[in-house]
Amino acid sequence: MRKLKLQVQLSVDGFNAGPNGELDFMEWNWDDKLKTFVNDLHTSIDTILLGRKMTDGFVKHWEGVPATDESYPFARIMVDTPKVVFTKTLDKALWNNTKLAKGNLADEVNQLKKQPGHKDIIVYGGSGFVSNLIAEGLIDEYFLFINPTALGNGMTIFKSLKAKQNLKLKKSIAFDCGIVLLHYEL
Repeated sequence: MRKLKLQVQLSVDGFNAGPNGELDFMEWNWDDKLKTFVNDLHTSIDTILLGRKMTDGFVKHWEGVPATDESYPFARIMVDTPKVVFTKTLDKALWNNTKLAKGNLADEVNQLKKQPGHKDIIVYGGSGFVSNLIAEGLIDEYFLFINPTALGNGMTIFKSLKAKQNLKLKKSIAFDCGIVLLHYEL
C-alpha cells in the first residue's frame, strides 16, 4: 500500500505559519545537502495532496519559477507531479494536472493509498487540511523541517489531535543552513 508522507516546515516551537498565515520564518537559504535530500525524497512520490486554501499559492509559485532560476528543475517536478486538491467548494479543477477530491477525507485518502503500482503520496498543506489528516490517522511518515526560529504563536498542524500520537524517529539530520530534519514514522 502507498504511504502518505507529510513534508512541512515548522518553527522551533512547532508552528507551521504565523497567526495570520505568515511564512516569513522559513529559512530558504538551503545548503546543497538539504536540496539533495528534498529532491531525493521526491523520487518516491507520484502524487501531491493539497488543501484548497493552499493550492492557488502553491501552483502559482511553482509555475512562476523562470527557466533561468536554479530551482527550476525542482519547480518542474512540482508542476508535473499530479495533484489532488481536497475541496468542498469547487466543482472543477482550476489548475493543470490536478484532480478534485470532494468526498469523505479518510475514504478519499485511503482509496488513493490502495491504488496499485503507484509510488507514494506527499502532502504539503495547509494547516487545517494537514491537521485533519493527522487527526484521522492518515499520515504514515512525517518529514518535519525545523527552522531556527521561534514564533511564540501561530498555526499548528497538531491542533486536531484527539489523543496522544507516538511516533518512531527514523532519522534526524542537521543541515548547515540551520534547519534540522526530524523523520518519523507511526
